[in-house]
Amino acid sequence: MNPNVADLRIDYQLEGLQETDVDPNPLRQFQIWFDRALSAQIPEPNAMTLATATTDAIPSARIVLLKGFDERGFVFYTNYQSHKGQELTTNPHAALVFWWAELERQVRIEGRVEQVSAQESDEYYRSRPLNSRLGAWASEQSQVVESRAALEQRLQELQTKYENRDIPRPPYWGGFRVIPNAIEFWQGRPSRLHDRLRYRLLENGSWTIERLSP
Repeated sequence: MNPNVADLRIDYQLEGLQETDVDPNPLRQFQIWFDRALSAQIPEPNAMTLATATTDAIPSARIVLLKGFDERGFVFYTNYQSHKGQELTTNPHAALVFWWAELERQVRIEGRVEQVSAQESDEYYRSRPLNSRLGAWASEQSQVVESRAALEQRLQELQTKYENRDIPRPPYWGGFRVIPNAIEFWQGRPSRLHDRLRYRLLENGSWTIERLSP
């Protein structure tokens, strides 16, 4: 028999998280935790849940891959005409969640969203594998497609068309940057008394650190 879902639980034991443990800058703190996830060889540590919403506040979420971050924010790439692309265009606010189970850690990020520059999108697009670049042309992301065969045929046609030719970036494809106004670092602890430290952006551009009850 399948286990009772309500009985599935883990009592987290690895580490604690104190205010004295973290960097005053949340982007530097994220770099510290991200480097730890890399060194722990977690599969796809850049995988993150992206939550968006319509202007009517109807939410949706999916997993995307982080492709860059710095003091300006967190960047991912997509089809601007996709479901998430349209929602971010009309309601430019988003939330991100990283879950690193092996480290018993979670990072939550909230903020406004803007498109990255065309130059940044071009540079990343050129770095992608050949078929990934062609895939951006082949897929009308989030639209109904006739069949898998039709999608693969479209890719084959593009492979023939662009053989030994430069593949330009589709005008409807590029990056979004989530510019954070709040970042929470969560460390699992025993008895569900987890550590939660939230950085909140103040009007003067500085960050304050607050401990949240689990």
